[in-house]
Amino acid sequence: MDYNPPVKKILISEEQINKRVKELADKISQDYKGKTPILAGVLRGSVLFFSNLVKNLTVDCNLDFMCLTSYNGTSSSGKVRFILDLREDIKDRDVIIVEDIVDTGITAKYLFDLLKTRNPASIEMCTLLDKPSNRKIDIKPKYTGFEIENEFVIGYGLDYNELYRNLPYIGVFDETKK
Repeated sequence: MDYNPPVKKILISEEQINKRVKELADKISQDYKGKTPILAGVLRGSVLFFSNLVKNLTVDCNLDFMCLTSYNGTSSSGKVRFILDLREDIKDRDVIIVEDIVDTGITAKYLFDLLKTRNPASIEMCTLLDKPSNRKIDIKPKYTGFEIENEFVIGYGLDYNELYRNLPYIGVFDETKK
């Protein structure tokens, strides 16, 4: 059986992703040397990136997860639905939110505002993809894998209606083949 996902073009190869994730892990390990940050993965999109990032870290860390959604098909609804909260107490802890993509900035701002109320020592964001041209809220992740244009992408955890997360690369979604 031939697997033919709806991809116009491969935007970022598996090799490019792995190289960049290693670089991000090295930078985070350097920045948090002697500390034990909590990495808060945002499910489900960040799961592949989160796993790859964590296995490349050279500092102790705690892992936790949140689940939020704001997408319907290929567009953001503009409303964040909170589905699963962190289990760890983040008071006086260094927190790194791990996201698959920062697009409009709405979800990122929601997360920062929510988590700040819990009095962490620090809070930063690490994202695989950043799409600043589509920003509705001014926010800049501290750690960014790749900056991309305003195209809808799938693969490496990113989906279209919960499909195509399993692709080992980031591809531009072809709406004509959906």
